Amino acid sequence: MYHGETVFSKIIDGTIPSRKVYEDDHVLAFHDIEPKADVHVLIIPKKKYVSFNDFTQEASDTEISSFYRTIQKIAEDLGIADSGYRLITNHGANAGQEVFHFHVHMIVRRHKD
Repeated sequence: MYHGETVFSKIIDGTIPSRKVYEDDHVLAFHDIEPKADVHVLIIPKKKYVSFNDFTQEASDTEISSFYRTIQKIAEDLGIADSGYRLITNHGANAGQEVFHFHVHMIVRRHKD
């Protein structure tokens, strides 16, 4: 169960600013404020889901489909769809989840020639 407000729910409602990459009715994506790579984007559903399990069990088929299709669109928009990227989500405190609003990290370390 979602408890209180999180930094992500505040970004969704606009009380905390973000550098948006993408937004629609179901999904918001924005640059991580402490990037761990050249590209580090956070992708979140706009409704309040705590974790991967909560999202896949409680979200509608439309929300789930939209979320994962949007990840592909963001990769294309960023020009990384063909070259590759990493998707990471942590489920629960034991996995290192720090913000208890389901989210996916899209990460790319670009190689220097």
